[in-house]
Amino acid sequence: MQPHGGPPALIASDVDGTLLDDTENITARTRDAVHAAVDSGARFVLATGRPPRWIAPVVDALGFAPMAVCANGAVLYDPATDRVVSARTLSADSLVKLAEVVGRALPGAGLAVERIGESAHDAATPQFVSSPGYEHAWLNPDNTEVSFEDLLSQPAIKLLVRKADMSSAAMAEQLQAHIGTAAELTYSTNHGLIEVVPAGITKASGIEELIAPLGIGIEQVVAFGDMPNDLPMLVRAGHGVAMGNAHPDVLAAAAEITTPNSDDGLARVLERIFRR
Repeated sequence: MQPHGGPPALIASDVDGTLLDDTENITARTRDAVHAAVDSGARFVLATGRPPRWIAPVVDALGFAPMAVCANGAVLYDPATDRVVSARTLSADSLVKLAEVVGRALPGAGLAVERIGESAHDAATPQFVSSPGYEHAWLNPDNTEVSFEDLLSQPAIKLLVRKADMSSAAMAEQLQAHIGTAAELTYSTNHGLIEVVPAGITKASGIEELIAPLGIGIEQVVAFGDMPNDLPMLVRAGHGVAMGNAHPDVLAAAAEITTPNSDDGLARVLERIFRR
């Protein structure tokens, strides 16, 4: 079915596991479907857990530079001008308190933070810093190890909690009871990594911040995602679409389930909605 009987004003897409296929590329079919939707008058926005410094390859693959809701809603970033439009941060005091909670709830967990400047690659300070011995969850580690004191000394857009011998779901369950409403925690991989951002900040809040000046309501948005960090925007959007490869919680919450990211699931929905 087509959301609300007509084309959406805005398309919000997660990146990894959704817009990108399993080789971390955008297929020609998906790229063509996105371009056709934009040519038809819809706006296209990236909504990702990635920080701005990891957006350039996505923009290059798309062939244009859409606005990006980054760090699970904590940052609005304009890749066309390489400008951080807004950033919501955890204060140094909040980071210290959260680190204490993590230490009690998940002994031995590694910590890292994402900091932000005025652009994607602000050279004033390392943007991704970690505790000594932090084990990166991705294949392209770019963290700078610092002392725990230095790690927690500056505001950050995201706190990452890493425990390689646990699933992210188990970590989230264990941490949530201790963190409560002090911050938002979620995950985008089930390989022992939790992402913590300021309270009230989600991909949904980031999208709403972005569309408010445009006069677009959240009910005019179609959103695509695959992991728990996508749930808030899929539930809030006028039409939430889960990829066929999505986490069970996402499959259960979505208004529609498409084929997996490896089978152009996003393209199939856009082709139907924006059929010429």
